[in-house]
Amino acid sequence: MSADFAYLARYKEENQHIQPLTETESWVVFMGDSITEFWLTEYPDFFKHKPFLNRGISGQTTPQMLLRFHQDVIDLKPHTVHLLAGTNDIAGNTGISTLKMIQENLQSMVKLAEQHYIQTVIGTLLPAVAFPWRPGIAPSEKIVELNAWIRDFAQHNARVCIDYYRFMVDEHGCLNAAFTEDGVHPNAAGYACMSELALPILHSSQPE
Repeated sequence: MSADFAYLARYKEENQHIQPLTETESWVVFMGDSITEFWLTEYPDFFKHKPFLNRGISGQTTPQMLLRFHQDVIDLKPHTVHLLAGTNDIAGNTGISTLKMIQENLQSMVKLAEQHYIQTVIGTLLPAVAFPWRPGIAPSEKIVELNAWIRDFAQHNARVCIDYYRFMVDEHGCLNAAFTEDGVHPNAAGYACMSELALPILHSSQPE
């Protein structure tokens, strides 16, 4: 395992050049794993000419994101953080992780954001029935359960939830074949769907 468990080095230099925006426009930071990271490469138009900063890292779990939350979110002084995380925890990328552990890490990131006057927009996990890099794991039920918790958490704590799962799942509980090549990661069409769901919410989150 790398000595840099949270991959703090990944965006460290880039972060040093980020400047605050105007009083009427502020950064939106996208915190997440490969589904967030690949959004920039697979559907770059979503990020062009917008105050959006992508801080996704492929393979990451919520404990890793929590460790880099200060550096890659809070220190950039955004108005909003878009949080999409938990898939790799279910896959066991950094060890066994219960749903309770994932929920507590998500709550911790939301609380950190709140303490620094940053609004949180939290997304539901995308559907998946298998992980190619973790054969033998059947994640669909855990994803459904975690998403139910995310929706409930957002509703009862005045958070904004973008329900990607609802619009991207097929009748078998899989990620719609039109939106993916591997059953886990969106393709350009999948990211177009996510962008259409996210953009009006993120625009409305900008300071007035």
